Amino acid sequence: MSEVVYEETATMIAAGELQSFVPFGREHCRNHPNAFSLQLRQLQPASELWSSDGAAGLVGSLQEVTLQERERESWQLRKGCVGDGEEEVEFEEELYSSGNMVIWTQGSRSQASNVYKAFTVDNTVQQALWCNFTVPQKKNDEEEEFEQTVCIVQTTSINVHTVTGKEFVAALPFRVTSLWATKFGLLLERKNLASDAPLCPTGETLPTLFSMLHPIDEIAPVVCKPSGVFEGSSVQYLSDSSMRIVFSCCQPSIVVSYDTVQGTHSIWALRKVTQNERSAVLRCTVESTGTTLGIMAPSLFASYLHNISRLDSPGGIYGMGHVPGTGASCGVGTDSPLNFGALHGHQCWNMTPSPGSHSRAHSPSISNMAALSRSYSPGMATPFFSGVSRFNASFQSPSPRGHQYMLHSPNNTTNELLPVPQLEPIMPDLCMEQLWSETVTAGSSREMSSQASKVFLITDFCENHYLCFLVESHQQLRCVKFIESNDASQLIFASVTTIPAKDAEPLEDINAMLVLEASGSLVLYTGVTRVSKVFVAGLFSPTYSLSNHTTQPSTSMDSVSTPTCPGRHIYRLDEAAMPSPLSELREPNTKHQEASWLDHTVQQDTPYLHALRDPVCNRVTLELSNGTMVRISIPEIATSELVRKCLLAFRFILPKDTAMKVLVKWYNIYNAPGGPSSHAEWNLFVTCFMTLMGYNTERLTWTRNLYFEVPLSPVIAAKKARPSEGGSDEDWDYILGSNYHRQMVSQPACGPEDSPFSTTFKGDFGAEPLSTVSSPSSPSQRLESSAPLFPHIPALFYVLHLLYQELQLDQLQRAGARSLVCVLQQLARDLQLDEYVDLYWRDYPQLISSFSESCLIDQAQIGQMQHPSFLRVEPPVVFDWLSSCVRGEKVQPFPFLMGICERTRLLALSYALYVVGDEYATSINVSKYLAKLSVGQKSSWGEPAHRRQSCVEVDSSGESLAEKLVVWLTSEGFTLKDLESVPFGVALPIREAIYRCREQPCSDWSEEVCLLIGRQELTKQAHKMTPTKGKTSVGSGLTLEPPTTTEADEEEDGMSDIIQEVTGLIWSQDLRVQEVRRLLQSSRPVRVSVVQLPEVSDHEYIEEKENKLLQLCQRTMSLPVGRGFFTLFSYHPVPTELLPVPKLNLTGRAPPRNIMVDLNSGNIDVPPNMTSWSSFHNGVAAGLKIAPASQVDSAWIAYNKPKSPELANEYAGFLMALGLNGHLTKLATLNIHDYLTKGHEMTSIGLLLGVSSAKLGTMDMSITRLLSIHIPALLPPTSTELDVPHNVQVAAVVGIGLVYQGTGHRHNAEVLLAEIGRPPGPEMEYCTDRESYSLAAGLALGMVCLGHGSNLIGMTDLNVPEQLYQYMVGGHRRAQAGANREKHKSPSYQIKEGDTINVDVTCPGATLALAMIYLKTNNRSIADWLKAPDTMFLLDFIKPEFLLLRTLARCIIMWDEILPNAEWVTRNVPQIIQENIGNTALSEDMNMETLAQAHDYIIAGACMAVGFKFAGSANSEAFDCLYKFARSFMKCLTSVTAAVTGHYNLQTCLSMVLLALSMVMSGSGNLKVLQLCRFLHKRTSGEMNYGFHMAHHMALGLLFLGGGRYTLSTSNSAIAALLCALYPHFPAHSTDNRYHLQALRHLGVLAAEPRLLVPVDVDTLKPCYALLEVTYKGTQWYEETTVELMAPAILPELHLLKQVKVKGPRYWELSIVLNKGTQHLKSILSRDGVLYVKLRAGHLPYKDDPQGWKSLLSSTVNKRSSEVRAFKPEAISTLTSDPSLVSFADFFCKNSDRVKQREDTQTLFSAMLFECVTQENPDMLPTYIAIDQVVRALHRAHFSQTFALWQMRLVLELCERRVQQGQASGTSAQSRSALLSSEFLPVMKNTADVALDNWLQDNMSVLRAYMRGEDTRSSMLACFLVYHSIPCLRNKHSQIEGSRSFGDLLLSCSRLGIPLRDLLRLTPVLLGTGSGPHTLLGFPQHVY
Repeated sequence: MSEVVYEETATMIAAGELQSFVPFGREHCRNHPNAFSLQLRQLQPASELWSSDGAAGLVGSLQEVTLQERERESWQLRKGCVGDGEEEVEFEEELYSSGNMVIWTQGSRSQASNVYKAFTVDNTVQQALWCNFTVPQKKNDEEEEFEQTVCIVQTTSINVHTVTGKEFVAALPFRVTSLWATKFGLLLERKNLASDAPLCPTGETLPTLFSMLHPIDEIAPVVCKPSGVFEGSSVQYLSDSSMRIVFSCCQPSIVVSYDTVQGTHSIWALRKVTQNERSAVLRCTVESTGTTLGIMAPSLFASYLHNISRLDSPGGIYGMGHVPGTGASCGVGTDSPLNFGALHGHQCWNMTPSPGSHSRAHSPSISNMAALSRSYSPGMATPFFSGVSRFNASFQSPSPRGHQYMLHSPNNTTNELLPVPQLEPIMPDLCMEQLWSETVTAGSSREMSSQASKVFLITDFCENHYLCFLVESHQQLRCVKFIESNDASQLIFASVTTIPAKDAEPLEDINAMLVLEASGSLVLYTGVTRVSKVFVAGLFSPTYSLSNHTTQPSTSMDSVSTPTCPGRHIYRLDEAAMPSPLSELREPNTKHQEASWLDHTVQQDTPYLHALRDPVCNRVTLELSNGTMVRISIPEIATSELVRKCLLAFRFILPKDTAMKVLVKWYNIYNAPGGPSSHAEWNLFVTCFMTLMGYNTERLTWTRNLYFEVPLSPVIAAKKARPSEGGSDEDWDYILGSNYHRQMVSQPACGPEDSPFSTTFKGDFGAEPLSTVSSPSSPSQRLESSAPLFPHIPALFYVLHLLYQELQLDQLQRAGARSLVCVLQQLARDLQLDEYVDLYWRDYPQLISSFSESCLIDQAQIGQMQHPSFLRVEPPVVFDWLSSCVRGEKVQPFPFLMGICERTRLLALSYALYVVGDEYATSINVSKYLAKLSVGQKSSWGEPAHRRQSCVEVDSSGESLAEKLVVWLTSEGFTLKDLESVPFGVALPIREAIYRCREQPCSDWSEEVCLLIGRQELTKQAHKMTPTKGKTSVGSGLTLEPPTTTEADEEEDGMSDIIQEVTGLIWSQDLRVQEVRRLLQSSRPVRVSVVQLPEVSDHEYIEEKENKLLQLCQRTMSLPVGRGFFTLFSYHPVPTELLPVPKLNLTGRAPPRNIMVDLNSGNIDVPPNMTSWSSFHNGVAAGLKIAPASQVDSAWIAYNKPKSPELANEYAGFLMALGLNGHLTKLATLNIHDYLTKGHEMTSIGLLLGVSSAKLGTMDMSITRLLSIHIPALLPPTSTELDVPHNVQVAAVVGIGLVYQGTGHRHNAEVLLAEIGRPPGPEMEYCTDRESYSLAAGLALGMVCLGHGSNLIGMTDLNVPEQLYQYMVGGHRRAQAGANREKHKSPSYQIKEGDTINVDVTCPGATLALAMIYLKTNNRSIADWLKAPDTMFLLDFIKPEFLLLRTLARCIIMWDEILPNAEWVTRNVPQIIQENIGNTALSEDMNMETLAQAHDYIIAGACMAVGFKFAGSANSEAFDCLYKFARSFMKCLTSVTAAVTGHYNLQTCLSMVLLALSMVMSGSGNLKVLQLCRFLHKRTSGEMNYGFHMAHHMALGLLFLGGGRYTLSTSNSAIAALLCALYPHFPAHSTDNRYHLQALRHLGVLAAEPRLLVPVDVDTLKPCYALLEVTYKGTQWYEETTVELMAPAILPELHLLKQVKVKGPRYWELSIVLNKGTQHLKSILSRDGVLYVKLRAGHLPYKDDPQGWKSLLSSTVNKRSSEVRAFKPEAISTLTSDPSLVSFADFFCKNSDRVKQREDTQTLFSAMLFECVTQENPDMLPTYIAIDQVVRALHRAHFSQTFALWQMRLVLELCERRVQQGQASGTSAQSRSALLSSEFLPVMKNTADVALDNWLQDNMSVLRAYMRGEDTRSSMLACFLVYHSIPCLRNKHSQIEGSRSFGDLLLSCSRLGIPLRDLLRLTPVLLGTGSGPHTLLGFPQHVY
């Protein structure tokens, strides 16, 4: 081990303010109500305490009656942080535990602490810690989320409380020593008990370390991978009982362990286990090889875990965190558990570290006990397990004869064996891979190291990383240096350094650690470099006598690592004799600790420093021997941002050892006791570092004048070997806190005369300033070449120059740049870099003119300097570089310092990307624009220059570059706040890019990008799109709340949740929504109006009224189906309230007296169970209101279960609805089982259909098993016949179709194909309602093979289409194949079908199955099978109803041929029918009835096909076509010929056409369709039965689907759902399920999709109108088309669209481009379709101003010249609501009492304000004002710095470039850049030009003098040179003087790089002519 590196200074620093420390939780616990019950507990009689059984109970009792008076307490502190970015608030968090309470407090230094959370648990808290658990993510690509928790460990369980309020309790299957928080979750150390030994019959040991990744996860063993083990057996369970965990850390993810046998520490990487390692461990445990690894068979281990909670009742003492030598594995010499517990009962215990603080804290209990536990020697205890035994535990494989494992009970003394079942092995989750281990000490000469009492990670000043652990037995802190590998995948641990220490703590914020030495001194280290002693003012009384410290106990020097150098040795001993800043106590030798400790406790009555604990940031607690604690803060390395940056730059460029020395030296100077205040920090820094470079700061005027509060002390000088007699004086002076006096500096206190810096502090202070010294070779002006930083001056100068350039780019740091330039000019003068000096003069002309001194550096000394290759003669100037980019010139890569000059990097690359136009500037071309400085760089500029030629090929448009720039800046963390601090000229291109993006934003940008471009509505949209845990509804942040109606009966109709704000915008002209509510409500009594004729008796009249009511009830019972569609997904339930279900009211009121009419009076016969299905539908309608995004869980579903049995049907419907909206997946399996076992038919139907819908197309196995139980065909042939109701079987069959939708599953398809033609059984089974079962099987088969067509893989042998065709047309029944043939052997005794197929039963299912299998395939051969017969003979053989199905099936197979016109519809009717339908004279073989019925049903089928094809499209042609047929059917119903077709048939056809109409107009609320529905609603007599009412109200519901927010899709899945729901045979009465199961009517919901786009004003959060431009993609029917819609509007199907755009001019434009995918728009629509829009300034919403005539801008749009004059500041509030702009108008645009402005200034400001507001660019207002100020200052010739002129120049150059680009492309400058007003800038430029030209005319001599190299002090000259971008011309006059003509001059100046335009101004000066710059060579005065 290498020894510690000592810095050779006996320096001292002062710690911060002293504060006494008491854990906040202690006081809170004392006042806690729980404290009273604990006192009562202590008063209990002893007999009660002995009541528990056995020794364990006794130990448990003794644990409570502890020897300590105060309860065992512990706490830990960590750093907390709230807020984001710059608004962060830092504070300390404390987690305190005592007794059964845990208190979590928070508090900052500026605020008082407060309790954040407090927990009370049942038993004593054994340990409390913070831990972050990873929340399991559903998708792999989602980022990991962490849940902050507090874990509270009790004896048998862990309570986990999250910050969000969740609570988990995880039972512990074994006793735990301690818990550790890691990156992945918790690590649990199992307590090794003596009873564990015989636990396993095979002799193997159980794992000792386990992991828990989440509180709900299973506890799993940890696998370890030791280093140096041969490959075959390298992975094993961690079962080493001698290993103890002593530390864990999250970042990096490591664990430190201690081996109690070897006495060594190891470091392990903790990571997720790989699949190979997992399988290796599990394989290893099963193989029957006698391996010697201590691995436990997983099944045995699993059984151990599963049984342990029953076997092991942990009542004994709980193993705490280890204090050295008292770990759970150390024996005490007796087997009694009492002794074992007694040893632990009163020890103080440790907390695990939080991620923020890497140390384990000791709690201050009574000091004697604490000291005893700390000084207890590990050498006295012998471990239970010897080192050999743990490697010999081989295990045997399970016997082939099947012997069961036997398991010992740990608490059972009789060793009875328990049988263990074979269980699944528990998979390991984490693996520990060994990275490093201490070397074992050879021989017995040195003692074995005790377990580390503290472990922490630290970083030093130079970014070296160390892992340190404190070994108290040796009083050593061992520091292991580690580095990351190149790919950052692993850590490499290098050398170990030992520091003598009694205690230590890390100080993260200042990259240092505080060490308590054995002598009692506090010493600060950075890494392993000693910085200085720490002086704590006020800790002990200064008058304290040292007499009782003179006799120190002899300390063995061998046991402490001491320096080897004799000089240092003397110095160390000397220092020990010096008065220390703290009272000292030398610890006695460890071999006699116990004896000597007691003596010291008696003798030592004065407190001394005993321990350190609780480090947070730079604060730490000092624990004194008397139990009191104080908290101190250690000062930082720098408080000034400028000094901090300079130090970073120095650290970057200097070699590490030099940097370390320099930083340590600076730290000591800065933080010396009584050091400088913050304002003097920079002055001290300058003096310190210039001295270190070799300057005599006392001889330089400007450094001598720097003001110091503390004069220089000799500390600044580097010391040689200093005489020991000087030491105590200096230390004594520090303790007294006295200052050095000025005259003391001249005394030779700093060492011998030849000390290299001794001259620095000597000399005559009365000497003249250097500027008057005549001899330049005067020794005082020489630099000291032996100074430590002298060789590095050029490199340091260059990095400071780059830092100066960086500071220029930040408005907030410019004061720092001004300070820095003083140092830079001095270094530049001395290094004779004239161009640099000239640059600094140009930047700060007045300041630099005041400096003239320079110091001489000999040629020999220059040779000693290291001249880096990157230091060039031409200074890199960032503004100049940016200006070159704007002018389009070639640029060299700009040098920058990684991590320091980040603003330079950001802005240089921004210009390269946006201004130069290189779109790869931020990715692959970075090196073309930036040269990264690195230490020891050889060549820097050569290579990139060649590659520069090809980089400026610009072919991408400005818009895309602007987008790239904005997105890239956001990814770099650049915000609007940062932009405000960028100088206005530099920021202009970025503002321009932002402005362009603001005009044309991209819809799917992140929230950060939207914030940067200032689009408030997009920011809100993006924020809404980010998935949140909470409820995402329109109501979140919006006021789109459902209306609250006052009438009670209104609220009960179940439709009050429709958002009227949105419906009021969609249908603003009428009250159609209220009308629909009236038609669909079923909660109020109906009006029964029957006129009593004179001849009718009262009794008959009552019967007549009841019969009428019965007719009306048929309608009322059908309403819920339609209401379910109408209120679809409109309600977010409250988790604590029941779902409101509207009543189904079947009573009536008879006018005129409103007499109640009831069906239960017994006057008429009412069918039994009449309301059962209508109740079911009512439940579905109520459940369908629940939106998919609602928070619904299993408990809430069960909570809604009604108490009364008559509401069971309603609940069954509610369950089905929950499946349809996806919530039923949350219902616990136990509940599903519970509902099904009740045997309630309706509940089973609802549940089976619900879970199948929720698992649509997933092939979920658990649901498949659930459904198969109810389908005899899917059960094995030998299984017991289950009595499943027929309707439940139908529901289960359809469920199979839903779960396997589109999968083409072979087995299910085969079974369903056979089930379509299932024959009736012999004993009346399968005899009733066979049609519905066959139809269900057909629908299910169609869904399984949906759209597969002829591509049914692996089903060719089934001949599916042929089989279905046979079912459709009839023929001989095929023999049953497969498992079910036995069932169908004997025919039915009741139904005589013979061996032919009963087509009436099988045809519908087969027809629809064929249609769904070949859906949209355009397979003509299959379609031809489905053609209607074209002969009269064949027509007689087919039911007219089946013709409807065949026509529909044929059309949807030939999908592309469906056309929305009447001609196509009638084309489906066969020729024979068309020819004879209107013919009165028919031949004999023609049957008019047959022809008419066939005609009508075929027409209805074709209309249905049109409805399917154009569902949800609101296609006007389709609507016109269908509406025409609906009207014709209605005419037929009232015509004379109605009897020929039959009323029932006509009514059926009309219903189907009406449904087709509603499908096309779905969600649109079309008025004509509503009128049809209302007309049919009123008809209740005649043929209008329950089924027809259901059809009409379904049509009404579809028309207003989801209150206008939803519409229908035409996807395959949607069409399948609609076929199930709209099957054209409706029930005849309310209990009719013969042909079609009524529950399937609700499956239409699966076809609904949200497509309503609702614009919401981002300012008012109210829905509003906005104009949308929707672009359709081109198709075979139409070209690309653009239509305008006024939103809120339903969008077409998204796959048809190319783009959706919010159009101007009223709202900011926004485009949603769908080329990249529809996901973004889908997510907007699924969140209630809310699209945020923002009103532009001066515009009014469409609702207030439909025509746009009231807009403020409309009057002045065409009169730009007069608009400014017309603008009054008072009108600002109509244009903007921004408070800052309104205030600006008040204060600067009009006179007030407080502010008086000149009139022209007011006009100018008003014009600026108007321009900014109307252009929607208020950010430009400061730029306008800044430009105006520059010009005014130029006019007054008042400039101390030229910074603002640089910015002005950049603005002008950018605008000039834009003008040139506009001329080249033929567009105006205004369109290229609308940022600056076209009139404003030329005026400003002209004014500036005139001012400078006037100056030049009067001061040509000044310019000539400057060119000759003479010293000029004119600040206006600097302005002139900067503004006209004239390069450094000092000493260049010789190149120009020879020019006699303008041509020669032009040639000379082109070499110098003077722009032509500025050369024209210089020509009179350069050619020596006297004429002014006005009329030169015929050029105009102002050449733009």
